[in-house]
Amino acid sequence: MSKLLTPENVLNLLLIFVPIAIVLELMHSGPTLIFVTSCLAIIPLAGVMGKATEHLAERVGEGIGGLLNATFGNAAELIIAIVALRAGLYDVVKASITGSIIGNILLVFGLSAVLGGAKYSTQKFNKTAASMGTTMLTLAVIGLVIPALFHVVTEGKPNAGEQELSLEIAMVLMLTYILSLVFTLKTHKHLYAGGHGDDADDAIGTEGWSTRKATTVLLVATAFVAVMSEFLVGAVQATARAWGMTEVFVGVILVAIIGNAAEHSTAILMALKNKMDIAINIAVGSSIQIALFVAPLLVFLSYAIGPRPMDLIFTDFEIVAIALSVFIITTVSQDGESNWMEGVQLLAVYGIFCLAFIFLPA
Repeated sequence: MSKLLTPENVLNLLLIFVPIAIVLELMHSGPTLIFVTSCLAIIPLAGVMGKATEHLAERVGEGIGGLLNATFGNAAELIIAIVALRAGLYDVVKASITGSIIGNILLVFGLSAVLGGAKYSTQKFNKTAASMGTTMLTLAVIGLVIPALFHVVTEGKPNAGEQELSLEIAMVLMLTYILSLVFTLKTHKHLYAGGHGDDADDAIGTEGWSTRKATTVLLVATAFVAVMSEFLVGAVQATARAWGMTEVFVGVILVAIIGNAAEHSTAILMALKNKMDIAINIAVGSSIQIALFVAPLLVFLSYAIGPRPMDLIFTDFEIVAIALSVFIITTVSQDGESNWMEGVQLLAVYGIFCLAFIFLPA
């Protein structure tokens, strides 16, 4: 029975919600029902995308494979954000960015540390690589704080240039992200190689698929995620009103958890295999991708597909949440090891943020 209830099998069972969501949309059912089924459908689709990417990465080699993982690792979140961007729901877009960053740092690594720590008293990882990751996240915090601070300082002044500042900061963040890929995939790739053994491959299932099959599955899953994202975004405002929640809460908590579902399961499986280098690279690396790649990319795309250009001015509360998340993960990871109690601490901080976003007035 336990073999039947593996994370992969549970995700596969959730695929039934893909046709259910399509039927409900065609029948013009209630937005809340469409929102829920679309969310449940995206979770396994994100998992399929992640698995196909792993298979493809194994086939094309380490360098290009790492780039594929970097590109498609947050594909589900990116697709949802692009759909919301096109619809002009910029609060949801920014909230999903915030939620993905704090969710990966606190929820993904927190659960990994708790479950892995329950099996192993102390789990070690490369503290140099972890330190580099948290420093990159600190850069991301600076990139988000400066536009908000500039907005406060120049409030009421004409021709302040807020949009131009956001665009140019986005360019700096994107360039930094590209250089970080050179660092992690070429010049210092030995720092990120810990834990990549046969056990790691078995845990994420990267054997047996041809390049053609992996590419086909990735494209089909991406297409379905795009369709489900259309349904989700179309129903998000009505659902938020029906549940008495703000769009910010929906974006920060619900959408972020849905988009990161595949990464949650993979990081936890790695922690259970005592592969904490991979687990922390997934958690911190995904947050870096969101902050330095996805956020700037959305700013660029807003000029082409959005009703107006998007800036990088986040709310004060979102910035504080990201900054505190980066602070605690830096504190926890600086010694190069983790235990279950540190995981509890990360989850406690995430729980506090969730409560605050629930009570945050619209």
